[in-house]
Amino acid sequence: MPNHRVLLASRPNGAPTLENFRIEDAPIPTPGPGEVLLQTLYLSLDPYMRGRMNDGPSYVAPVPIGGVMGGGTVAKVIASNNERFAVGDVVLSSCGWQTHAVSDGKGLRKLDPAAAPVSTALGVLGMPGLTAYVGTLEIGEPKPGETFVVAAAAGPVGATAGQIAKLKGCRVVGIAGGAEKCAYLREELGFDAALDHRAADFPAQLKAACPEGVDIYFENVGGPVLHAVWPLLNNFARVPVCGMIANINLTESPAGPDRSVRMIRDIIIKRLTLRGFIISDHMSQTRDFARDVGGWIAEGRLRYKEDIVAGLDAAPEAFIGLLQGRNFGKLIVQVS
Repeated sequence: MPNHRVLLASRPNGAPTLENFRIEDAPIPTPGPGEVLLQTLYLSLDPYMRGRMNDGPSYVAPVPIGGVMGGGTVAKVIASNNERFAVGDVVLSSCGWQTHAVSDGKGLRKLDPAAAPVSTALGVLGMPGLTAYVGTLEIGEPKPGETFVVAAAAGPVGATAGQIAKLKGCRVVGIAGGAEKCAYLREELGFDAALDHRAADFPAQLKAACPEGVDIYFENVGGPVLHAVWPLLNNFARVPVCGMIANINLTESPAGPDRSVRMIRDIIIKRLTLRGFIISDHMSQTRDFARDVGGWIAEGRLRYKEDIVAGLDAAPEAFIGLLQGRNFGKLIVQVS
């Protein structure tokens, strides 16, 4: 059985296409002393991967042309020369877009399949969930009665952030794409309001949904959604910023008026706090996150949704769909 893998064939110019990926087979690697051989069970697809397809400065190195696309995975140990891991152990890993990988054990975390479905280690109990936890609690600092607005609210980060804010006593307004996602936010997750950003009168709907303004805006989209939220920010509003997916494929500055002067003026006059964050800087909160979010899930107070596609060959098309908002919930590839 070969190592089936997806490589970066070329760098995108704008939105990625299937031609930017190449699928190939290679020999399965052999683990050396102190190493383990992993078989990928689940692969996480996340927006940050788009940035790694570019050749430019960022907080992580780009994927080289011809290199395996990187990504978080849940994998099973199928051969071990490392005393810390036994054959059959299931681990959180970073195998990337391939069916097999060798690891020296550093960075691997054992998972307990009896405690929670192991796929959740890539979503609500993994990096997206931790992003929501840190952005909401540490940067957003929610207080009872405040208005919390979150974009991409049906995704794994937005849905978790909104529910945490709700647990902290906020009035929560979610922004998503489409009636089905908005209904899910209201009816299943308990958001106070959910708005479709594709609606022609979306800015007016948002203003009506936030009659007392916005105290916290969890930003992971940018573009027209940010422009609609910005005038509604109250004095001393907090804006955690973890992504700008609306602009992720731009090759030049977006068309339209320059809003920077107005935005900087508002930052000063309204005493706003905008803070970008990379979740790798906050791993010290992992224990508290696992305790709190794991407990809320066990108590039925926090829900999650997974969008699982079958087979590694489906990963490129699924990833392109992710950047277009076609997924519903945490997007995961079931590899084997």
